[in-house]
Amino acid sequence: MTKSDLIEKVAENAQLTKDKAALVVNAIFDRMVDAMKDGERIEIRNFGNFTVRHYESYTGRNPKTGEPVSVGPKRMPFFKVGLDLKRRVNGESAAE
Repeated sequence: MTKSDLIEKVAENAQLTKDKAALVVNAIFDRMVDAMKDGERIEIRNFGNFTVRHYESYTGRNPKTGEPVSVGPKRMPFFKVGLDLKRRVNGESAAE
C-alpha cells in the first residue's frame, strides 16, 4: 500500500474528498515525525510502538575497497509490532 492508496481509503471510509483525506494523513505523519525528532515514543494500541534508537559512532569498512570509514553517531526510527497486529496478520483472532 502506498501513501496515495492510504489517502484514497481514508477518503472512502470517512466520506471525505481526497484533498481533505490527504491533509489528515499528512498531518498524522508529520506529527509522528515531529514526535520522534523530539525523542518521544509513539504508542498505537493494538498496532505497535515507534521509538528512536541512538547509535554511537564507530569505524566501518567501505565494501568496495575495504578501507576503514568513520561513521558518525545517528538516530534511527524503530518500529516494534504489537501482539494484536502480529496475530491479525497471521490470520489469528486478536483475543487468542
